[in-house]
Amino acid sequence: MEIRITVPILKQQPGTFIFGPEVEKFSEPIAVDDNFFVRFSQSGLENIIKGVRRREYSGWKWHKLSRLGEDLTAQADIANLLCPVHLASHWESVGVIPYPHQLDTARRVIQEMGGRAILADEVGLGKTIEAGMILKEYMLRGLVRRALILTPASLCWQWFEELREKFRIPVVLHRSQYDWARCQCIVASIDTAKREPHLSEVLNIHWDMLIIDEAHKLKNSNTQNWRFVNSIHKKYFLMLTATPVQNDLKELYNLITLLKPGQLGTYAQFKQRFTAGKRTPRDPEMLRSVLSQVMIRNRRGTGTVEFTQRIVRSVPVELTPGERELYQAVEFFIRRQIRRTLAEKKTILPYITLLREVTSSPWAAILTLKKLYDKAQPELRAELDRILRLAAHLETSAKIQQVLRLLPKLDGKVVIFTEYRGTQAFIKQHLDAAGLGVVTFDGSLSAGRKEFTKFLFRRYGDVLVSTETGGEGINLQYCNNVINFDLPWNPMRLEQRIGRVHRLGQTKDVYIFNLATQGTIEEHIWRLLHEKIKMFELVVGQLDTILTQLHLDKSFESHLIDIFIRSESETDLEKELDHLAAGILKAREQLAQSSLLDLLP
Repeated sequence: MEIRITVPILKQQPGTFIFGPEVEKFSEPIAVDDNFFVRFSQSGLENIIKGVRRREYSGWKWHKLSRLGEDLTAQADIANLLCPVHLASHWESVGVIPYPHQLDTARRVIQEMGGRAILADEVGLGKTIEAGMILKEYMLRGLVRRALILTPASLCWQWFEELREKFRIPVVLHRSQYDWARCQCIVASIDTAKREPHLSEVLNIHWDMLIIDEAHKLKNSNTQNWRFVNSIHKKYFLMLTATPVQNDLKELYNLITLLKPGQLGTYAQFKQRFTAGKRTPRDPEMLRSVLSQVMIRNRRGTGTVEFTQRIVRSVPVELTPGERELYQAVEFFIRRQIRRTLAEKKTILPYITLLREVTSSPWAAILTLKKLYDKAQPELRAELDRILRLAAHLETSAKIQQVLRLLPKLDGKVVIFTEYRGTQAFIKQHLDAAGLGVVTFDGSLSAGRKEFTKFLFRRYGDVLVSTETGGEGINLQYCNNVINFDLPWNPMRLEQRIGRVHRLGQTKDVYIFNLATQGTIEEHIWRLLHEKIKMFELVVGQLDTILTQLHLDKSFESHLIDIFIRSESETDLEKELDHLAAGILKAREQLAQSSLLDLLP
């Protein structure tokens, strides 16, 4: 490599470094600082980058020069991304459609933002696809070798599946503290990574790319999560969130400072220049212009994605006399035991689980009843034995009969979701007996078995019966009928079920059938979700933002458990749930009136 210095740098006068033989075509002079300019040829770029990686040079300017050279390499011929060409045939086989707004986002992040950006698309527009495309592009260009993806624990498997299945990225799902050093590309829970012994390992590595999902959870710079992410050594950095600002302009400042320290100056400078109040911006046009340098927000509508309709049907189920007797016996037993258990300061979780199982199926309830019977005191065994006998004598259920009547009316494949393995087996037995092609899917399956099960369902199956954990990370765009056999108390779980089908790539209207047993706790939950807060009218992901506004000290599910425990009668239970619904509707209205999201570019 020939280096020609036109003006000595030691004299601190403006001058130019030229890298590469003069017979090659050079870039225009690039300013590293006021006194330091460079021009690159292709071979010069390659040599200087290799030299710095081998630590042949030292000093800040050389490293800055190397980084600039790598960025220029990434920008070369950026109009033609390598990723879509490289994966074209694979995408066709797995059904991935690279939408124009996603391709444009990838180009902008690499070309204009230097690989550091907040991807703030509205929910459902494919931020994960955009991030995967950017990661794959940098890998194909040789600029990213080590990548770390940090997400909430519930999304780890989904990221793992998406990156492997759609982008052929050899990603590893974090399992032990030794994975950090020996694996090149890792998906991990942020809550695991921030704790020792993992913390030291993560901070000891220089990551080429860091991706953070649900990045709005880093909006407070005083939290451990913010400080942890800020301490990670990373070159390229993507943050994904549909709501980068919710309640306070300082949230926006904290996120952007995490992404690009100094981009908005100090907080005092930012406040003086851009804020007239906690939620009121000063000079919004200028702020929007500044944000556009580090943030991309695609919105639904023309130019992005038009989703198919989501058609929700309520299917009330009247219990048979035998089921009604079983439910009443279980509820009576549970209410007495909860009072005793709380007085003894023991966990009530098994009793709440039993209450939910008995509205799902007798088979689900039997498993828990047997465990309670084996551990019970002698005075309780007689009562539990009677309840067990009631459940064991029920060979069918009103729900399964409703499903058998419904299935012949549906056009196309059907996925049935349940929370419980016992109910899954119960459904499969009855559908097999009816002569239907049934495939089961749950979290216990190995990765290979999961792939084979998905293949069987897509090619040969009529019905897929999936548990909650099995539904994480499985994409079913080729299916447009969903039956919720039982209703989870966590509405986000319900959204995740629907999201397996009603997502990018779905070409048909999606029909969702929700079974709810009348005169049980399940009917109250259904009334809350469907009639009161109208969650099925919300865009997928919007409910999470609304629930965040409530500032509950517990999870939504735990809040419902507390309501059940406090309620002495059906009337009390209904009043408590009405009060909760009113709070959710108020938060929804406040969110709709918020002008902060209008600031985004």
